Amino acid sequence: MPRTNLDDIVAFLAVARGRSFTRAAAQLGVSQSALSQTVRGLESRLRLRLLTRTTRSVAPTEAGERLLRAAGPRLDEIDAALAALSELRDKPSGTIRITAHDHAVRAVLWPALAKLLPDYPDIKVEIVIDYGLTDIVAERYDAGIRSGEMVAKDMVAVRIGPDMRSAVVGAPSYFAKRPRPKTPQDLTTHTCINLRLPTHGGLYAWEFEKGGRELRVRVEGQLVFNGTALMLDAALAGFGLAYLPEDSVQAHLAEGRLIRVLADWCPPYPGYHLYYPSRRQPTPAFALLVNALRYRG
Repeated sequence: MPRTNLDDIVAFLAVARGRSFTRAAAQLGVSQSALSQTVRGLESRLRLRLLTRTTRSVAPTEAGERLLRAAGPRLDEIDAALAALSELRDKPSGTIRITAHDHAVRAVLWPALAKLLPDYPDIKVEIVIDYGLTDIVAERYDAGIRSGEMVAKDMVAVRIGPDMRSAVVGAPSYFAKRPRPKTPQDLTTHTCINLRLPTHGGLYAWEFEKGGRELRVRVEGQLVFNGTALMLDAALAGFGLAYLPEDSVQAHLAEGRLIRVLADWCPPYPGYHLYYPSRRQPTPAFALLVNALRYRG
C-alpha cells in the first residue's frame, strides 16, 4: 500500500472529531469538496470505509474509531511538541482551550488571565463553560477546571483555589412570606431554584453534611438554570432559595440583599483544581498559565 500522507490523517481526524465535513473544512481552511476527496482517497488506499455519511451526520465506522483512537493522541503529542518550540522565541504563544464552570471562570480563571494576558499578546485562550464531566482528551481541551473531588485519578491536578463552601440563600422578600428552613428536609416545602447538570441530564440534588450525617435533597421550584449566574439573579429577585458558592453571595449577604440559612449544614469541600493529561507536554504558554493559577494560600 502506498505510504499515507500525514495531511490525509489530519483531514480524517478533523472530520471524525467534529462529526462534520463543513466544520472540519472551516477548521483546516480548505473547501468541503477538497476535504471530502482527501478522505475518500485515504479510504481507497486503506481499502476500508472510515466514515459513515448521511445527509445529516458523519460518524466514524469501527475502522474509523480505531484510527481515531490510535492516531489522534499521537498527533496531539506532535502538535504539543511543535508548540513547545515557541520557547525559543522571545515570548510564548499559542492557543489554550479550557473547559470550566461559570463560577470557576469568574472566581479564579478570569482574574488570573486578566493579569497574565496583557504581558503575552501572542497567547490566546478559549474558554468553554460546561457543567458536564467533559473528556478533555476526546474534546481536545488543554485543561479543565473542576472541584477537587471531581478530578479523574489519571490526570495531573493543580490546586488553583482554596476550599469552598456552598450557601443556601433567599431574598428578604421571599422570607417575608415563608418561615426559614431549620433542616435540609424543610426545603421540600420551599420554592427552590434548580441547576440542571448535563452529565446525567437531571437536576442537581443539594448536598448537606452535619455531624457525619450526609443528606442529598431534591428540591422543587418554577425555575431551572444550567449556570449559577442566573440562579443568583433569580434569588435576588425573590423567586426562591438558591444553593450557590459562598463567595458569590457574600457581598449580597453583607448588604442585606440575601439571607443565608442552613449554614451549619454546609461544610467546606475541596476547592478548584486545574487538571490535564499526565502525558501532556506543557507548552511555555500553558506552563505560564499553570503558574499564574497555582494556589499559594
